[in-house]
Amino acid sequence: MLLGYETFGSIKPGSANSIVVAVVVVVVVVVVVVVVAVVVVVLVVVVVVLVVVLVAVVVVLVVAGVVAVVVAVVVVVVVVAAAAAAAAAAVVVSISILAVVSISAAAAAAVVVVVVVVGSSSSSSSSSSSSRAAIALEDIFYS
Repeated sequence: MLLGYETFGSIKPGSANSIVVAVVVVVVVVVVVVVVAVVVVVLVVVVVVLVVVLVAVVVVLVVAGVVAVVVAVVVVVVVVAAAAAAAAAAVVVSISILAVVSISAAAAAAVVVVVVVVGSSSSSSSSSSSSRAAIALEDIFYS
């Protein structure tokens, strides 16, 4: 301190040199503030870009997961439909086989009844009607 004024080397307050120093200091402070602001803006942009990339990755993963789930559901539906169709076909085949066997058994029973009735009403002997019934049954089962 010299008479209430601060000095900076040979620069005295109020002189032309002090104004230059003040302008340089202001310019340096403004440059530092601008640089810091630019760095902050760049960091904010980097963070925003990283967040956008992260959100995009999450969206892609979610979409891929949804697609995988949809594909899995479609596969399950197709497999269940195929199994149901196979079961229905098996039921139809079983019913058809059962119908053929039932009709054959009914036809055989009807032939036996006819042979027995015809054989018993004819004038031939009992043994000949039995042999005719046996021959008729043989013809049905072996033909």
